[in-house]
Amino acid sequence: MNWSRQGEAKVSLFASGSEVQIAVAAQKQLAERGISARVVSVPSLELLLAQPEAQRQAIIGNAPVKVAIEAAVRFGWDAVIGQDGAFIGMHGYGASAPAKDLFPHFGITAEAAVAAAQKQLG
Repeated sequence: MNWSRQGEAKVSLFASGSEVQIAVAAQKQLAERGISARVVSVPSLELLLAQPEAQRQAIIGNAPVKVAIEAAVRFGWDAVIGQDGAFIGMHGYGASAPAKDLFPHFGITAEAAVAAAQKQLG
């Protein structure tokens, strides 16, 4: 795949599963603010991290701001977003409910991703 088409993005939004729709909504909101962003669907963090370094870096990209969106804890995401990257997700285990209820409760929203990206952009 040619990942360079979106290489000029200021923000990379990483998500897996149902969180991808949140990342796409955040991308749209950022675009409305004049901030270029790309969405990277990560169906398997483990498979991404198992890729050769050059391919993994091509997927992750060079955007100065990286935001992971996950309806779980941050564990593992630092390998993609770095320790300074933003994480939109849970900070503990044990909650169970439909996503439409859990996501807003834990702040797993496009608005939270946009706010985190804007904060890191300065």
